[in-house]
Amino acid sequence: MVLNWLWIGFFTVAFATAAVRWLLGEHAIFQALMTALFDGARSGFEISLGLAGVMALWLGLMRVGERAGVIALLARAAGPLLRRLFPGVPDGHPAQGAMTMNVSANLLGLDNAATPLGLAAMRELQSINPRAPDEAASDAQIMFVVMNTAGLTLIPTSVIAIRQSVALQQGLGAGFNAADIFLPTLIVTFISLLAGVLAVAVAQRLPLWRPRLLLPVLAVGGLMAAAVAALSRLPAEQAARVAGATGAGVILGVVMLFVLAAAWRRVNAYEAFIDGAKEGFGVAVQIVPYLIAILIAVGVFRAAGCMDFVLSGIGAGVSALGWNTDFLPALPVGLMKVLSGAGARGLMIDVMQAHGVDSFAGRLAAIVQGSTETTFYVLAVYFGSVGVKHTRHALACALFADAVGLVAAIGVGYALLR
Repeated sequence: MVLNWLWIGFFTVAFATAAVRWLLGEHAIFQALMTALFDGARSGFEISLGLAGVMALWLGLMRVGERAGVIALLARAAGPLLRRLFPGVPDGHPAQGAMTMNVSANLLGLDNAATPLGLAAMRELQSINPRAPDEAASDAQIMFVVMNTAGLTLIPTSVIAIRQSVALQQGLGAGFNAADIFLPTLIVTFISLLAGVLAVAVAQRLPLWRPRLLLPVLAVGGLMAAAVAALSRLPAEQAARVAGATGAGVILGVVMLFVLAAAWRRVNAYEAFIDGAKEGFGVAVQIVPYLIAILIAVGVFRAAGCMDFVLSGIGAGVSALGWNTDFLPALPVGLMKVLSGAGARGLMIDVMQAHGVDSFAGRLAAIVQGSTETTFYVLAVYFGSVGVKHTRHALACALFADAVGLVAAIGVGYALLR
């Protein structure tokens, strides 16, 4: 519903602005809107075609990892930590397995696989929800949903795929590394996740000082802080190369882990890949109308001059504070992501096309898109799937994590991408 009104609003404001500009003598403004309309439709289709192959690749590899037992292994590895974050869930309860599988899918950036697992986990958590008669969320459900809204992503596969597709559209050759956003995205999403978990833990009075919970978090945070400090001392071009090489190495390492595990366990990796790839192709086809819808709306909004007006207003405020304004083109992506993943995806692509996929704004938009989640959508789908109407402190904690993540994305972007 929110996206519907946003979509209508884009067109209404764009047309009203264009009408005023036409009355002021800019007689070519309506032609510019028409051009933006058709360009958006063509770009959405072309990008979706490029995305189809990469989505088929990753969902195929995900199926190989699942049948080889690697996904289940990741779930068991995450189990001890999750048990401390969800003290109300009994050991061995089916909810633990569903939650850890959901976290594993989020780590690989595969939203299509994570959502069904997340909904299964919510149903299991609802079966032990002491607040179910009041249609209220349990503490465990709130923690789980907030973790999903801040979703820790190891490999932002869909964002990397879109960057590669747009890069090909812009004529960038083999030297372009779509995975150079890997390390910044990982750092930002960890900060956002940590903020969300801390917010829920404070609200639920969880004992965060226990060494078994605190030490792993501090260790991971220390490693990421060290990585940021080390890369920030390098020249911008060299830091980007290091981050890109790290991202490519991790992604290839995951691929080889899946393949070798399948060979070790005598799994037919080829057939497993084909089964997953078919699903990936279907997912890419499904997003074509959604992508076109948001791109044409954003296109006419920008062509009418509305986007420039909004950004110039924000820029004036930022400049008055003496801050650098290079991050402004990517800011709408973060604001939209809270409301709509499809809308944010469209804005991200718009930034890449307007400023260049390899520009600071283009890379920052990709980091924001890859390290945040659609808060209102996740809350509506996850709680709605089990009939929970009273979400208690879930929304406040999730929005706090979103705000921290957006600020962190801008800060990490300036530290590593400039």
